[in-house]
Amino acid sequence: MGKKILIDLLKLRDFDKCLVEGVCIDPGNNDEFKTIREQATFLFTCRKCEEAPCISICPAEALEKEKDGMVTRSLNLCVRCKSCITICPFGTLMDDLFEKRPKNQFFDLNDDEELLQFVEVSPGDTVVFYDGDEDPENHIYKLNERVLVKDFIWNP
Repeated sequence: MGKKILIDLLKLRDFDKCLVEGVCIDPGNNDEFKTIREQATFLFTCRKCEEAPCISICPAEALEKEKDGMVTRSLNLCVRCKSCITICPFGTLMDDLFEKRPKNQFFDLNDDEELLQFVEVSPGDTVVFYDGDEDPENHIYKLNERVLVKDFIWNP
């Protein structure tokens, strides 16, 4: 298995814009092109509201709730109107998650060389190589085999 990284979402939120994004590309699954920050935000930070206003306000019907309560966004349907960001009562969604970016600003974290480049160009010490495992006491959670995320998660 390749190297692992830790993305500190708590620090990353302090930056107005994040100009680079990490993705874990699985050629057989279009959903896997969702950015690591988007996956982590919906999985760990989203409050999974029972009557999720972000879903009902979306004019493109791009958001839906899974059986486990997790909200997901269809990249093909989303028109990036940002209504969901405006209506979220908890401010969970970050504005720059919905911006279009040039393709050269994405890094495939399954590729060792791109993983290294992603760590090097990420702002401050928001992304570092990490040898540890999931550690809930220190707010570190496993997103996938190569990426761990530091964030305060929402547990209803």
